[in-house]
Amino acid sequence: MARTVDVDEKGNVKQDQTDSVRPFGLRDKIGYMFGDFGNDFSFIFASSYLMVFYTKVLGLSGYAVGLLFLGARFVDAFTDVTMGRIVDHMQPARDGRFRAWIRRMCIPVAVSSSVMYLYFVRDWAYGAKIVYVVFTYLLWSSFCYTAINIPYGSMASVISSDVKDRASLSTFRSIGASLAGLAIGVLVPLIVYETDAVGNQVVLPVRFTVTAFVFGALAVVCYVLCYALCRERVVFHKKEKKGESVWEMLGSLGRNRPLLSLVCAALVLLLATLMGQTMNNYLFLDYFKNAKALALVNVVSIGGTLLLAPFISTIASKYGKKEAGALGMLVAGVVYLALFFLRVRSVPLFMVLLFIGTLGMGLFNLIIWAFITDIIDYQEVVTGKREDGTVYAVYSFARKVGQALAGGLGGFVLTAIGYVSEASAQTEAVAERIYTVATLVPGICYLAVFLIIQFTYPLTRQEVEKNAAILHNTRISH
Repeated sequence: MARTVDVDEKGNVKQDQTDSVRPFGLRDKIGYMFGDFGNDFSFIFASSYLMVFYTKVLGLSGYAVGLLFLGARFVDAFTDVTMGRIVDHMQPARDGRFRAWIRRMCIPVAVSSSVMYLYFVRDWAYGAKIVYVVFTYLLWSSFCYTAINIPYGSMASVISSDVKDRASLSTFRSIGASLAGLAIGVLVPLIVYETDAVGNQVVLPVRFTVTAFVFGALAVVCYVLCYALCRERVVFHKKEKKGESVWEMLGSLGRNRPLLSLVCAALVLLLATLMGQTMNNYLFLDYFKNAKALALVNVVSIGGTLLLAPFISTIASKYGKKEAGALGMLVAGVVYLALFFLRVRSVPLFMVLLFIGTLGMGLFNLIIWAFITDIIDYQEVVTGKREDGTVYAVYSFARKVGQALAGGLGGFVLTAIGYVSEASAQTEAVAERIYTVATLVPGICYLAVFLIIQFTYPLTRQEVEKNAAILHNTRISH
C-alpha cells in the first residue's frame, strides 16, 4: 500500500490517507518514457522534416514556411497558458488531474499530426496549399499537441514528490525522446529519400504521407502505455475561483528567476537543436550529397545520449543538475565551433566530432525536465501556491517559440543563402553556406546556454535540496 499525499491549493497536506496506489517504481519511469516517445513521433518528425515536406514536396518557399512557424507561436501564447490554467483549476477526473488528458487527447494529436503530410496537396493551387498548411499546422501545434503535452509534462511533479524520483523521470523522459529521435532519424531518411540517375537526392512524397500515419498510430500506442503505467500520487485539489487573476499569476511567474533563466536557455537551446536537425537534412542532401548517411549520423548523435542515461542520476545527485547541465552545454558549443572552422568533408570525421558534441547535449537534455519540477517547488516556496500546469505551460511556450525561431529562421536563412526549392541540386556556394549555418549557429547558441545556466540560473544542488526540505517540513507540520 502506498501513502498518497493529499494537498490543498496552498500546498498544505489536507489529509493523510493510505490507498491502493502502488509505490513509485520502474513502471512509472517506463510509462513516463513512453509518453515522450509518443510526443516526439509528431514533434521530432515535424521539427526535422516538416520544413522538408513543405519545401521539397509542396513547393512552398522557405520564407512562407518561416512566417507560418513564427505566426503560430502568437497563437500558442494564448493556448499554452490557457491549457496550463485549465489543468491547474479543473476538478481532477477519477484517473487524475493530468493523466486524464493523455486519455482524452492521444487520438486527436495523432490524427492532427498525420494530416499535415498529405502528399496530394502538392497538386493544389498555391493559395489552397497555404490555407491547408496554416489550418493543419495550427490544429496540431497550438491545440492538440498543447492539450496533451502540458498535462504530460506537468504530471512529473505529482507522480512522486521525491527529488530523486523526479530526476529519474526526467532521465527516462529524455530516453523516450532519444529513442523516438533514433527511430525517426534512422528510418525516415531510408524511407523518404532516394538517389536519382545523376546522383541527386530526391524526396518520395507518397512515402512521406504513409510514414506520418504510421508514426501517428505508434504515438497512440505509446500514449496508451504511458497512461496505463503511470500513477498520480500527489493530489492537489481544485483552487477557489476567487484566486489571483491571470495577470497577477503572470506577474508572480515573471519574478521567478529560475523560470526566467530556463525560459531564456530553452529559447536558445531549441533554436540551436531544431535548426541543426532541420539543416542536417539539407546538409546531407546538398553538402555531403549522401542522404542515406543521415540515418547513421542520427544513430551516432543519439547514441551519446543513451550511453549517458544510466549515469545521469548519479551525476545529478553528486554534482547537481545545474552544474552538470552547464558543463554539457560548454562541451557541445566548443565541438560545433570546431566543426565550423574545420569545414569537414569526411562523413566519418563529421560523425566522430558530432558524437562528442552530443555527449554534451545529452548530459543537459537528460536532466532538463527535472529543472521544471525544481522550479515548481521554488515557486511554491516563494509564493505558497502550487502552479504545476501553469509553470510548465510557460516553459512549454518558450520551447515552442524556440521551435518556431528554428523553423522560421531556418526558412528565412534558406532563402537568404540562395536555396532554390525547385532545383534538383544546389550550387557549391549554397552548399557551403548550408554547412556554415548547420555548425556555426548551434556552436554559438550552445555556448550562450552555458552562460545562461552557469551565471543566471540560481538553483544549485544545495538550493534544490533546501527547497525540498522546506516543502516537506511545511506539509508535515500541517
